[in-house]
Amino acid sequence: MKENIVYIATCLFGLERYVGEEIDALGYRRLETADGRVTFEGDIHAIARCNIWLRTAERVYIKMGEFEALSFDDLFEGTKALPWERWIGCDDMFPVKGHAIKSALYSIPDCQSIIKKAVVERLKSEYAADWFKEEGAKYQIEFFILKNRTVLMIDTSGAPLHKRGYRPEAGLAPLRETLAAAMVKIARPRENVLLWDPFAGSGTIPLEAALIMTNTAPGINRSFVSEDFYDIPADSFENAREEARAAVKTDSDFEAYASDIDHNMVETAAANIKRAGMEKYVKLFRMNALDIESKDRRGTIVCNPPYGERLLDKEKAAELYVSMGKAFAGLDRWQIYVISSEENFQRLYGRRANNIRKLYNGMIKCFYYQYFKD
Repeated sequence: MKENIVYIATCLFGLERYVGEEIDALGYRRLETADGRVTFEGDIHAIARCNIWLRTAERVYIKMGEFEALSFDDLFEGTKALPWERWIGCDDMFPVKGHAIKSALYSIPDCQSIIKKAVVERLKSEYAADWFKEEGAKYQIEFFILKNRTVLMIDTSGAPLHKRGYRPEAGLAPLRETLAAAMVKIARPRENVLLWDPFAGSGTIPLEAALIMTNTAPGINRSFVSEDFYDIPADSFENAREEARAAVKTDSDFEAYASDIDHNMVETAAANIKRAGMEKYVKLFRMNALDIESKDRRGTIVCNPPYGERLLDKEKAAELYVSMGKAFAGLDRWQIYVISSEENFQRLYGRRANNIRKLYNGMIKCFYYQYFKD
């Protein structure tokens, strides 16, 4: 009988729906969805498959337990009651970090210390040991305390999942790969429709589109901290990678354009496209976004123009939006998707969006303005 394990996939606010759909597609059962996280159930192999396949999640955790903690005694006893020995070996490392929001226990260092002591006490009784060297595999324990409700987890990802491995360098205002993937999904890419990012920067949006359209798993070429976990079958990650390699669609006719006015960014994007192995699907060139033409093709623009938070200033960003509205007006029958933190974007752009979604680029609240023909 296969063991059922409870997992938590975390994500940027606004992406929970897409993470849930990806979990469904892998065949695992969703249990709960909350802001920035999806709880689900799966077997031991879900650790490898979810880390390799999830496009819009930031991390995958093993959920160890959940309980109310109004005092440090509550936190200590609740933590100690959990089966840490199920995962952590006698020689393994188990550092602790986390967050507390709107809770009686608000001191992060104190919470870290209490949880660490409780885990040590649990492992002492299980392994009949008084001292732990912590020289083995790393089991990062994370806690999240919200309104006195404590959730304890073990990180299986290591580096966050938005770090695919193809983008060691980014521009001054990088868009997370996970957010870019969600933006592309919302835009519904198709093989017979050109996808164009005229503010391509490091090429993230066209690259994520190419990965999606070729069914290339985003984590296929990177490693994960849980590959060192002793209790995961030795062939779990290799089998998951073989599954991912076999699923790649090699005959896709999808085409994306990545253009940018900055010569240095074009060079950076070129290196990223090569690392991702997507040269066949992403055409890169230098161009002013305001010179865009339809080229008598059906197309979809998906872009992240400067919006006055990290690049330009708000006045210049506003001028750019006005110019974009005029330049993009000539793209008859094209769909246009723009992410921006500017709440007055529609007025500046000169056209009311057909739909707007609230998304977060890191900690920056943004709006995803969607324009399409009715």
